[in-house]
Amino acid sequence: MRRAITTFALSLALTLALAANAFAGDNGMGWIGEADDKTVTFFGLGLVILFPLVALVGSFIQGRLERRAQARKDAIFRSSK
Repeated sequence: MRRAITTFALSLALTLALAANAFAGDNGMGWIGEADDKTVTFFGLGLVILFPLVALVGSFIQGRLERRAQARKDAIFRSSK
């Protein structure tokens, strides 16, 4: 177990150390080019919309799964009587 943790820590450190150099080319610009105010605003708006949607969909899925589990428990309870 100790060897696995050491290997994971070293792999993570090496990955993080090399990632900065990989994206430092092209004069510091990212994949979309120059990030102006409009780009940053729309990206932030997208995040504001995305996170509540993820929470809503996750809650919906969890509710459906809970109902299925409860129905299964009820069916088992009914059949055991």
